[in-house]
Amino acid sequence: MVILMIGPPGAGKGTQVERLSRRYSLSKVGAGDILRQEVIKKSELGVKVEEYMKKGMLVPDDIIIDMITRRLDCGSECQGYLLDGFPRNQKQAQRLDHLLEERGEKIELVFNIEVSEPELIKRISGRRVCTKCFRLYHIDYRKPRVDELCDNCGIPLIQREDDREEVVRKRLTLYREETKPLLEYYRCQSKLVDINGNSHTEEVFRQISAYIDSHLTHGSHSKKAELK
Repeated sequence: MVILMIGPPGAGKGTQVERLSRRYSLSKVGAGDILRQEVIKKSELGVKVEEYMKKGMLVPDDIIIDMITRRLDCGSECQGYLLDGFPRNQKQAQRLDHLLEERGEKIELVFNIEVSEPELIKRISGRRVCTKCFRLYHIDYRKPRVDELCDNCGIPLIQREDDREEVVRKRLTLYREETKPLLEYYRCQSKLVDINGNSHTEEVFRQISAYIDSHLTHGSHSKKAELK
C-alpha cells in the first residue's frame, strides 16, 4: 500500500505520518526530513540544497526524485510506504506513478490536510529543533522541560532557517503555486481525501486512520470522498 500525505508546510503531515507508519507498518519517506538531516550533516547533498531551503525555494525536481527513488525500499516486513512532502508538483507526480508502475505498485490514497494560513505561520515560526537527535519542539505547543534545551541531549535548540516567518510566507506562496494543482490531479484519479487539519492532532489521526481502515476493508472509496 502506498499512501501520500499532501498539505502546506506546518499542516502536521510529519506527525500523522509518524503515527500512521507505526499503526499500519508502513515505511516513512519524508522528503523534507531527509533534506534537513543532510543539511545538518553537511553532506554533499546537504550543501547542494541548503541555499534553496534558506530562501524558502523548492529543491529541483531531479534531486528530489533521485533521493526518493533510493529511499523506496522498505524491506520484507513493511506493508508499503507513507510519502510526506513528495510529490510537490505534477511533474514529480507523473514520475512517481511511472516509478511505482515499474515496481508493480500504485498509490492507493492521497490525504490532503487543509489548515488556515494564520495557523500555519504560528505553527511553523514557533518550531525549534535539536541539531543532534532532530527532535522537534514548539514554543507554545510542545515546550522542552528546560527552556531552549533538548530533553534528550541537553543542548540548545535552534530555529531552522526555513522556519523564519518571512521564509514561511514564501514557502506558502510556493506551495499554492506548485503543489495545490496536485489536488485536482489526484481528485481526477478518485484517490484524494480532504482532511480538516485545523482540528486537534488526535482528531486528525482518527479521521485518517478511520478512512484507511475502511479502504482496507472494502478495497475502494467514493470518487469525491471527503472527511471534515
